[in-house]
Amino acid sequence: MTENNLYINYELITDKLADIKKSVALLNTIGQVEPQKFYKDEILVSGAKYQLILSIEAAQSICNHLAARIAKEAPRSYADCFRILGDNGILSRDLVQKLVSMARFRNLLANQYGKVDNSIVLDILKHNIVDLITYTKEIKLFISSARG
Repeated sequence: MTENNLYINYELITDKLADIKKSVALLNTIGQVEPQKFYKDEILVSGAKYQLILSIEAAQSICNHLAARIAKEAPRSYADCFRILGDNGILSRDLVQKLVSMARFRNLLANQYGKVDNSIVLDILKHNIVDLITYTKEIKLFISSARG
């Protein structure tokens, strides 16, 4: 058992990983809808935006916890947190850049929800949701090694 093991809240991480998994499943379902149907259905668009916010915030919650517990560093922004995990070898460099973009998009959704171009939302559903799956895998790998 490592010294860091005493400080990691595994229950929090497990709960947030489950939140991401649930959101990703819903986002994948929405992403399979024909584009024209997606654009015309305000419930689908709204659901996609909301699930994106939820999943990114769950990833952020894990990130903040590990940054504080492992790196002993407070992020200056949502995006900075992922950089901290990358600098500490918890996340791969390629994934860090994708998550930084995702965190910035979350800020856009949260602050300018109605102004977000729905084609960007659909593009993210079709091409970038895999980044959240990769994130969960890398976090699980780190947690597995931290538990010893």
